[in-house]
Amino acid sequence: MPPVKLVVFDCDGVMFDSLAANKAYYNDILARFGHPPMDEEALRYVHVRNVVDSVRRIFAPYPDDYPQAEAYRRTLDYTPYLQYMRMEPDLPEFLRFLRPERQTAISTNRSSTMGPILKIFGLAPYFDQVVTALDVTHPKPHPEALLKILAHFGRPTEEAVYIGDSQVDLEHAQGVGMRMIAFKNPELAADFHVERFMEIPELPLF
Repeated sequence: MPPVKLVVFDCDGVMFDSLAANKAYYNDILARFGHPPMDEEALRYVHVRNVVDSVRRIFAPYPDDYPQAEAYRRTLDYTPYLQYMRMEPDLPEFLRFLRPERQTAISTNRSSTMGPILKIFGLAPYFDQVVTALDVTHPKPHPEALLKILAHFGRPTEEAVYIGDSQVDLEHAQGVGMRMIAFKNPELAADFHVERFMEIPELPLF
């Protein structure tokens, strides 16, 4: 296999520990309509899915409220929830290792929140392309976002690797035959497994 020239990141669970932020966000939407917080199964679902599917999922028991909930979430400012997000401590160091010799991108099921997150945490200059759920017809696990990224850079799949943490991410990468690094999830049937970013330079990829 040729060395990696393009590294594609997932956001939630990889670049950031955002479980607490997602939990607060979706529970606040539920509370707005008088419903109890999510159970653990629902929390696991919303943590890896796009916002449209997530709101549909958590309001499945309350179908009469779903249209209003979907309209409400479009008006809800995500900024207050950023306080709950925790960036992986060695992410900036790893990005400096990659740049400028290698290209970098993000493929995430986040939508309008991705841009503000990158700006607030000072990460925007490190990424050449960002593809969110708003930029594709079919969000992850569909491979559309990765196909879009590969086409943008003119790179073959063999020169790229995806860093993800979930089964959704694995299916996303497998959809284009891309190698995957599983981040903090040793159970995934990925090509490589790491617990922190600065383990990645030690892998036989570069």
